[in-house]
Amino acid sequence: MAEEPQIITALRIFFEIIWTILRVDVEIIKTVFRFLIPPEPKDVNDDIILITGAGHGMGREVALRFARLGAKIVCVDINPKGNDETVAMIKQEKGQAYAYVCDVTDRAAVLALAEKVEREVGVVTILINNAGIMPCKPVLKHTEKEIRTLMDINVNGNLWMIQAFLPAMLERNYGHIVAMSSMAGKMGLRNLVPYCGTKYAVRGIMESLAVELHEDPRDTNGVCIIIHIKDQLRS
Repeated sequence: MAEEPQIITALRIFFEIIWTILRVDVEIIKTVFRFLIPPEPKDVNDDIILITGAGHGMGREVALRFARLGAKIVCVDINPKGNDETVAMIKQEKGQAYAYVCDVTDRAAVLALAEKVEREVGVVTILINNAGIMPCKPVLKHTEKEIRTLMDINVNGNLWMIQAFLPAMLERNYGHIVAMSSMAGKMGLRNLVPYCGTKYAVRGIMESLAVELHEDPRDTNGVCIIIHIKDQLRS
C-alpha cells in the first residue's frame, strides 16, 4: 500500500489541531457561561436521598447538608453506631432521617434493603454511592483478601445499589444516581494501586450507565447520572 503523501498527512494533523482547539474553546465558553449565569439550585424538598457510608466522614457530611435542604435522608452503613449518630444529628436539627444497616457487598441484602426502604420510607429519588475504603500501601503488601474486599466495596457495591434502585427511577422517569470518585480515578498514584483501579472502574461504570440510558428506547431523560470527583483522597 502506497504511503500517504506528506501534504495530506500535514493537512490531517492541521485540521485535527484546529478541531481540538475549537472543542477546548467551546468548553471554556460553556464554563464561563455557567460561572456567570449559574443554573438554579435543585429543590430537594420532595426527594428521598439514600447515602451509603453515611456513618462517618464525607457520607455523614453529605447527609447533614441534604437534610438541611429539606430532603428525607436514608442513612445506610455497615456500622450501626456511626449510622445512628448521623441520624441523631439530623433529627437534632429537625430533619428527617432513617437508619438502615446493610453490607453493600451482599447483593441479596442490597435488594432486600431497596424493598424495605420503599415500603417504610418511600421511593428513593437520589442515590449517592459513597461507601468505600482506601488502604494505602505498596501493591505487593496487599493480601488477596484485602484486594477482593476493596473491589467488592468500591466497585461491586456500586453495581448492586444501581441494580436495586434504578428500576424504580426508570419506572417514574425521575431520579439521580451519584458515585464518588477521586483523583485516583483520573491518574495513577503510588501506594494506591488497587484503590486507583476501583476508582477508574467507578468512572467507567457511571459513564457507561449514562450512555446506556441515553440510548435506551424508553424516555429516560428524567434519570441523571453524576460522577463526583472528590478533592481529597479519602472515602
